[in-house]
Amino acid sequence: MSTIDYRRHYAGLPTIEVRELPDDSWLSDSATVAWRISATPWSRPPKPIGQVLDAFFERADTSLVTAIVIGPWGDPSESSKGVIERLSGEAERLPALRSLCLGDIDREESEISWIQQSDITPLLQAFPQLERLDVRGGTGLALTPVRHESLRVLRIETGGLHGAVTRAVAAGDLAALEDLELWFGVEDYGGSTTVSDLEPILRGDRLPALRHLGLQNAEFQDDIAAAVATAPIVARLETLALSMGGLTDAGAEALLTGQPLTHLRQLDLHHHDLSDAMMRRLTEALAGVEVDLSEHGAPYVAVEE
Repeated sequence: MSTIDYRRHYAGLPTIEVRELPDDSWLSDSATVAWRISATPWSRPPKPIGQVLDAFFERADTSLVTAIVIGPWGDPSESSKGVIERLSGEAERLPALRSLCLGDIDREESEISWIQQSDITPLLQAFPQLERLDVRGGTGLALTPVRHESLRVLRIETGGLHGAVTRAVAAGDLAALEDLELWFGVEDYGGSTTVSDLEPILRGDRLPALRHLGLQNAEFQDDIAAAVATAPIVARLETLALSMGGLTDAGAEALLTGQPLTHLRQLDLHHHDLSDAMMRRLTEALAGVEVDLSEHGAPYVAVEE
């Protein structure tokens, strides 16, 4: 599951569900909420995602909308392509949009591996002022390297992240990006990212503003830790997350014997398989760092199917 509750708040705003509004309602102060747009086959009466999008564009002052959360877009087997095309095609009506979540779908509605994503490149091309993009689901997900001068937060949550997507992120020109979080998942659900795919990210040449890096939920979490231990970008980070992947003592040893991490404010290692002795070593060596060692005894990735 996601570590963020997009249904209640998003981008610092309370979330309002479009399909739950009375049919005759109209919210003029549209900048005060994050608009959640969703359609499920189980809603009564069911409303296709196109109809819900129509209601949003008719009843919101879209010139003021700053945040949108896209939930289920119908049957879990349907692709997000139609939603992406609609939003991209309506970009001129959304000049203030700064934050967008695509795929706020919880386990009760669909396992993360069942979410059918598509090419998210058009969103970044259509919204050059977008500052935050959150994507959930890796099946069918695609991305072409882009230059984007405004994006500050990029989070991709998957149970299996294809290496081509990781390489596209790494090859992008994202000069303003401050927060990058990638969930890699497992090979059985499409995960094909390798440590070598992460090399440009770990060098940091294209990410001069990065302050938070999350390389998480990986079968190869120890290998990531070993690469991070000597990565040039780490010296510029304020927070680092290597959580959700069952980190073992081998990976933690690499962190302790690598470059100093004492400059970090936070080191997130939750959902790990570290020994008691190694946890003590970490907390002693990083006494001034907030180290999250919760969910002890978890040898596998946290999110896969």
